[in-house]
Order: sequence, then structure tokens, then C-alpha cells
Amino acid sequence: MNKLETLQHYFGHDTFRAQQEEVIDAILAHQDLLMILPTGGGKSLCYQLPSLLMPGVTVVISPLLALMHDQVVALKENGIAAAMLSSMQTAEESFQIEQQLRANQIKLLYVAPERLMNDYFLTFLLDLNINFFVVDEAHCVSEWGHEFREHYRMLSQLKISFPDATIAAFTATATPMVREDILNNLSLKNPKVITGSLFRKNLTITAEHRQSDGRRQLLTFLKEHENKAGIVYAFSRKQTETTAKYLQTQGYKAEAYHAGLPTDVKNRVFGDFVADNINIVVATIAFGMGIDKSNIRFVVHMNLPKTLENYYQEIGRAGRDGLDATTLLLFSTQDIVQQKTFITDLPDTPYKENAFEKINTISRFANSDSCRHQQIAHYFHDTIDACLDKCDNCINPDKNMIDITQDARKLLSAIFRTQQSFGLHYVVDVLRGSKEQRILTNAHDQLSVYGIGKHYTKAQWLSIADKLLELNAIAIGDFKVYYLLDRGANILRGTESVSIREERMAIPKTKTKKKMDYFNDYEVEIFDQLRDLRKEIASNNKVPPYVIFSDKTLKELSNSMPTTKAEMLEVHGIGEVKFERYGKTFLELIEEINNG
Repeated sequence: MNKLETLQHYFGHDTFRAQQEEVIDAILAHQDLLMILPTGGGKSLCYQLPSLLMPGVTVVISPLLALMHDQVVALKENGIAAAMLSSMQTAEESFQIEQQLRANQIKLLYVAPERLMNDYFLTFLLDLNINFFVVDEAHCVSEWGHEFREHYRMLSQLKISFPDATIAAFTATATPMVREDILNNLSLKNPKVITGSLFRKNLTITAEHRQSDGRRQLLTFLKEHENKAGIVYAFSRKQTETTAKYLQTQGYKAEAYHAGLPTDVKNRVFGDFVADNINIVVATIAFGMGIDKSNIRFVVHMNLPKTLENYYQEIGRAGRDGLDATTLLLFSTQDIVQQKTFITDLPDTPYKENAFEKINTISRFANSDSCRHQQIAHYFHDTIDACLDKCDNCINPDKNMIDITQDARKLLSAIFRTQQSFGLHYVVDVLRGSKEQRILTNAHDQLSVYGIGKHYTKAQWLSIADKLLELNAIAIGDFKVYYLLDRGANILRGTESVSIREERMAIPKTKTKKKMDYFNDYEVEIFDQLRDLRKEIASNNKVPPYVIFSDKTLKELSNSMPTTKAEMLEVHGIGEVKFERYGKTFLELIEEINNG
């Protein structure tokens, strides 16, 4: 079979998504590569499909057992020979998998980095016909990343042990610094670097200043997502448990999940969530990377995340099936103070300085009134248009806006007249006419901008500076020195104006949210009947429901109501293998619905 035939037969798709075919072709040409593509963009298919077209086995290095397990289950459901080697198996099971590998009976083998570095396992791999290696969640390689793992760093040995092997690395997020760290550490040879757009068009991003403990805001949000699956992220283990209990008292099927729970409890909660037995998991960040559940409709953060990378990864777990999903970020100044307190206790290193800048970045993002998708893209050095209707700021662009052009020009002028050589707090002190000795020593009390900003508090000037940072009008250089960019020069010359939400210059006010309804274009009753059948089949086969068919597939089925095999194979996500296993049963239900 060729690429398209393989795509249809095993995965039930007629066309590739953006960048997928480019990656597949690179792997088939034995070229090292790094792909940066948001969660839900279809990274897994990029290495699973070429494995089917090449002789030998593909070794996939993945960070979490749960993630590997879900991938293997999904591949087997598609008729693809896959296995994982981990501590979850008995010695007898591991021996059997090794025998299958020697007999070329497995196409994709999933392992953790710890096992890959084991001498016995490395020797075993040398005897196999390996077509290429995959490093999944490759940002874990980088010490500058948000989920650095020591054993991932050791993957630098791969090219030493397998100098001629192709390595394909995949991640959803990577700043330029992290990207270079991945490429250097893995010693990729003339790698192809492919970056997908960071815009998740099905994801609506909202943020609100948290009121008290945020529970009332959480309930208001959940009322718009009744009977839908979602994750609520909390800061501490205790907060996950108290919030989950509170939601239970309000009638929600919610459970807590954190690293301190017994393994059997964590496994039960994870299994119940994947099987749709519970709707909500209230979790610390210990719950996340291992989730391959496609029909998560919302993600809520009860506190400010540590970094924008963390935040983007976590909200990316919603809407992986391509249907509409919503996120809510609740935050307060207390969150920022708490995070900075933890960082202060770290040793004085470049990583400490980096951590401070990351918390400042996520703080600016939360408080901002610019397009949130655009801000995320800018952080990762991507350029996109404003989303228009997929974030709270674009949905309500003119709400309580005030013009601050003249004040922005005063701040920009102060940065320029202090030779763009000082930190922001110093510049604001000049504007506010501070008598600090350093200002007098530098003779900056003689500048025309000295004391012209007494009408605002320091906090208000910092808000204006944050707005200018969001607009890419100013930037932060070495030693936290602020300097003007081209857009800042335009504002200073008077060719551009600047507006800001009134709440950012005063007491924060709650923002309104656009109500999302992902059932708005198909019959809910038919979907529910199809979903009940899916759950029954999943229970009988001991696999997660979304592995049978995704919500997107059920949605299309409810719209098209196919009556033949040929019509059913036209539906997204249904290939020959899936039809042979489940098609007849679903056709029978559709016929029953049609006959009323």
C-alpha cells in the first residue's frame, strides 16, 4: 500500500493534516527531524504511518507508562502490531514480546528512557532491525524546558550506540532555546525542523481574576459544560481533594488525582475518567502528559501555572478530537507571590533567573487584554493573526477600554531618554520623580520626563509596560534592560494609538465569557445513543471508549447516518479495520434509529 492507502486502511482518514505528509516523507527518506506541533495536531500518525511502510521495528521513547499503554491499545485497535516493555509486565510477558521482536512480528515498540539506557536492553536492540527511533515529548530533553527529565538527557547516547539510525523527535512546545537544546543533545544530523501553527482554532481561551477561592466561578463555568469531560488543575494536593469533594456535593462526578495517592487509587481514577465513568478529574500537574483521551471538552486552572509552556501543554489536552473546547484560567496576585517565593529559595543560577522571567511572562498573559492565541504564538516565536472569536479578549474587544496613548509615549520616551540601559522599575521611578540617589547620580532628574508620571502609581505604570510588551512595542534584553522595538518607535512618533482595559489600571472586574456549545451542529439524542453503544463495546473489549470511535466520528455518524459499508468508510476515523470490528453493530443501531 502507498501512503494514502495506508492512511485510509489503518487510520480511516482520506487526507493528511498540515505538515503530516512532510514529516512522513522525511522519515521515509531516513532524515533526522524535529517536529513542533500543538497537542491534537496529529504527531503520532507522523511516525506510526511510516513505520508501516518500512521494514523493521520503530522504537518509540515515551515518558509515561499510561501514555505508552494508551498508544499501544489504540494501535492494536487499528490492526497494527504494537507493544510496550515496562515494569508493568511480568518476566514471562517481557520474554514473549522480545521473541516477537526477534521474529519481526511487532511494528512499534514503546519504551521509557530509563529502559533504553539499560545495558541489557541496548544489547538486545542491537540485534533487531530498527528502522528509526522516535523521541516523544522531546522537550523533556532540555534543561531549559518546563518538564526536564534527567533520563531524557541521557538520550544523547542514542547516536553513539546507533550512529546510522534515524531519529525523529516530537514535542508540542519548544521555545527557540529549548529547540536548540533538543537538536544539540540528540546530535541530530542535518535535521529537518518542522513547526506547525500554534493556533488551536477549536479552543476558546478565557481568563478571570479569581474571586475568593474561585469555587463560584468554577460552578458557573461547569453549568455551561454539563455532562462533559474535563480536567480541573489545582495547585496543591490538598486543594485537589477539597475541590473534588466540593464538586461531589454539587452533584458532579468528580475525583481527585495527585502523586501522593496510592497507586491503586490513581489507577482507578484514571481508568474511570478514560472510560467516561466520571466526568471531572481535579488534579495537580501529575495528571496530564499521560492522557490520550480525545473528548476532553474543557480544562480549568484554579491557579496561575508556573510557565506559559506548562499552561499551553495543559490546555492542549482539551479538544484533541477537533471539536470545540473551552479553557478557564483563574488567577490572583497571590499566585504570583507564591510562585516567586518558591523561586527565591533556589540557588543563584541562570535557571533561577529564567524561572523568574517565566512567571513574569505567564502573569502578563493572564492580565492581558490582547488576543491570547496571538500572545502564545508570539512567545514561541510564531506569527498568527488575532483569533477574532476564540478568546475572551477578542470576543469582548471594546469592553471598558481606555486610551493610554499619551501615557505610553511618556513611558517609551523615558526608556529612550535613559539610553535604553535600565530596568523598568528604575524608568518608572524617573517618571514618578523619585529622589533615589542613583537617579540623582545619573542626572536623570534633569531629564524632561522626570516627574511627569506622578499621576499614576508604580503598579499602574507597570501595567502600561506589560501592555507595551504584549504589543511587541518594547522588549527585555540582558540584565532586564528595556528597549524600544519598531512598533514602540511608531507609538512614540504618534502614528499608533494604545488602549488598555480599564480594570488593568484599577480594581480587576470579572469578564464575561462566550458560551460554547459543541453540540450545535448535530442531533444530541442520536449522538447519545451512539455514545452508549460505544461505551458498551468498550466495556466488553476492556478499552477506553474513544479508542473505538472518537466523538468527532460519532458526530459525523449522527449527521450522515450511513446505511452501507461504503458510506461508513467515508466517515472520519473509520478505516477497514475499525469497520470490520465495529461497523456492523453501529449500522444496525443506525437502521434501528431510522426505522423509529
